[in-house]
Amino acid sequence: MTVRLTVAQALVRFLEAQHVERDGVENAFFAGCWGIFGHGNVAGVGQALLEREVADEPSHLRYLQGRNEQAMVHAAVAYARQRDRLAAMAVTASVGPGATNMVTGAALATINRLPVLLLPGDTFATKVANPVLQELEDPANGDISVNDAFRPVSAYFDRVHRPEQLAPALLHAMRVLTDPAATGAVTLALPQDVQAEAWDWPEELFARRVWHIARPVPEPAALDRAVAAIRSARRPLIVAGGGVTYSRANDALREFAEAAGIPVAETQAGKGALAYDHPRSVGAIGATGTTAANALAAEADLVIGVGTRYSDFTTASRTVFAADDVRFVNLNVSAFDSHKLSATSLVADAREGLRALTALLEGWAVDSAYTARATQLAGEWDAIVQAAYDRSNEPLPAQSQVIGAVNELSDPRDIVLCAAGSMPGDLHKLWRTRDRKGYHVEYGFSCMGYEIAGGLGVKLAALDESDSRDVFVMVGDGSYLMMNTELVTAVAEGVKIIVVLVQNHGFASIGALSESLGSQRFGTQYRYRTETGLDGDRLPVDLAANAASLGADVLSATSIEDFRTAVLKAKQSTRTTVIHVETDPLVPAPDSPAWWDVPVAEVSALDSTRQARTSYEDHKTHQRSHLAPTDNDKDHP
Repeated sequence: MTVRLTVAQALVRFLEAQHVERDGVENAFFAGCWGIFGHGNVAGVGQALLEREVADEPSHLRYLQGRNEQAMVHAAVAYARQRDRLAAMAVTASVGPGATNMVTGAALATINRLPVLLLPGDTFATKVANPVLQELEDPANGDISVNDAFRPVSAYFDRVHRPEQLAPALLHAMRVLTDPAATGAVTLALPQDVQAEAWDWPEELFARRVWHIARPVPEPAALDRAVAAIRSARRPLIVAGGGVTYSRANDALREFAEAAGIPVAETQAGKGALAYDHPRSVGAIGATGTTAANALAAEADLVIGVGTRYSDFTTASRTVFAADDVRFVNLNVSAFDSHKLSATSLVADAREGLRALTALLEGWAVDSAYTARATQLAGEWDAIVQAAYDRSNEPLPAQSQVIGAVNELSDPRDIVLCAAGSMPGDLHKLWRTRDRKGYHVEYGFSCMGYEIAGGLGVKLAALDESDSRDVFVMVGDGSYLMMNTELVTAVAEGVKIIVVLVQNHGFASIGALSESLGSQRFGTQYRYRTETGLDGDRLPVDLAANAASLGADVLSATSIEDFRTAVLKAKQSTRTTVIHVETDPLVPAPDSPAWWDVPVAEVSALDSTRQARTSYEDHKTHQRSHLAPTDNDKDHP
């Protein structure tokens, strides 16, 4: 039996029929389709979405109207992260700039290993009217379009030139989207004429299809090698990454750490793997890490990475794991990540791998003095955090005071969300995470503009799971000005998020980095131009008025007391609320001495740059290659 549908109609029907299962729990995989329509998709995917919506069938794919194509991808990616990659969204855009606007979002999704299906319109497959509006012409290449820009940032890419190609393209797309080790942005480029073309489709293409999310178990010999390495360690440290959360391995991690007495440090994606006050938790690690985690990392003779890809911020540009005898055991569902830093590789699901390690290490634990020292270091850092929360800074509050107020006044299950600027580093060190999903900082791509769209995606995911927790979006004025458009979408959808808009009149994070590199905060402040450059008075930018003009409720705070009152009022509200607060960008949060490798000009006429170069060269001497193969270490069989 066949059914006659357009390519776009068949695409939408297929997406509605896809389900996933893990641990015996099934759910629909696609929760909706974001879209902005233009001539490249309005008569194809747009018409198909309309047809399903007016049919009013329970399984129809809901349509969400965005205001910026990049922001739509951010919202979809944040949704998938909140759902632990067990649900996702599609995003459709027109040809030309509508499509290329999505490329940044695609890179963010693939770098963070989060599933999103991108459906950019494409130019005519038949080429009967070339060049069409917004078509890129290449005199030397007749089959190229701007959508080829998606290839390097997609986990899978295909272009559907003919209706017959749709079914295999969709099946390959689902294979990648539902594979924890391979997932990311999947791009199916859809020529606008092909979208509207009819075809007789086999009905089985639209049958309910369940994709089973595997939990790979560790290979026995690899497990034996990992256990031997752990048993030989005297100063082991666990580094928990995002894979712990996506696997829902938090309980397994807690049980492993408790049984073995091993302290747990957290990456940005892994923050919340343990509650901040758990006796084994030592907080953030790396360039934005705590003094506790980084002190233990410097001494560790074994690092057990669980679900981490070891970004340069995690390793402090390969300086934080400093012991001469340091070795690595990496538990990861991805073989690519498990082999990093010359580690003993344990390719497995995080939960299943931790359970297997716990069973085989029964009765073994590190020396109690080491465990006690880790607990002491964590307590000392927590006192530093409290002092940063309680500090009094006049006339403007410090950013750490703002973070502390939100942390203390939010509910334990509320979510804090951020992506770029100085805020992510401060949150990584200072935020006291109380729930495994309470911390959402996008730091794989650290994309300015992710924040508001991401907050909307997270809140939609929470609502889809009948979860009423609040989402606090922490955003600086720089990121806000990059992309604030989805405030309009939140208002239109009646979805409440709380946006904490920190005004510091420029790029605070890059300003501090610039100063440390000898570049004197050049080009990082919002000022009028004078004869000597952008060094005049501050610009009269009224971000509170801007947010109000987009339909949000706005509360302005001029002191930390006003800010605390505003947070409580926003909590009580049912509408999207923006809290505008000005902070002092020159007051840093407490820090550890960890380093981040950003090269400094080797020669310069500026004294500040020459001094920074001297410091840079000193730090470079502390970088480690981590090339020694762990499994071949004769002293550690």
